[in-house]
Amino acid sequence: MQIDKLRGREVDQLFKAILSLRDLEECYRFFDDLCTVNEIQSLAQRLEVARMLREGYTYHKIETETGASTATISRVKRCLNYGNDAYEMALERIKEQANDSKETNHV
Repeated sequence: MQIDKLRGREVDQLFKAILSLRDLEECYRFFDDLCTVNEIQSLAQRLEVARMLREGYTYHKIETETGASTATISRVKRCLNYGNDAYEMALERIKEQANDSKETNHV
C-alpha cells in the first residue's frame, strides 16, 4: 500500500476523525473545515470516475461527464485493477445503503 509510508499518529488521527462522523451533514461540516472546495471536488470526481469505470463507461464519456483528465481516469482504473479494492468496497456499500433506503421507504 502506498499509504503505508504515511502511517503514524497524524494520519491515524485524521482517519479516526473521519470514522467518528455520524451523518452526511457532519461530513459536509468537517470536510468544509478540512479541505478546499477543489480538494473535495477532486476526491468526489475520482469516486465518480471509479463508479463509471466499474459500470463500463468509456474514457471519452467519463471525461465528458466528469471533467476528469485521462491521467486521472487512468490512475483510478489502475487502482481498480491493481489497488486495494477500496473503491469497489466503498461503491458496493453505497449501493447497498441506497437499496436498504429504498426498501425502508417502500415498507
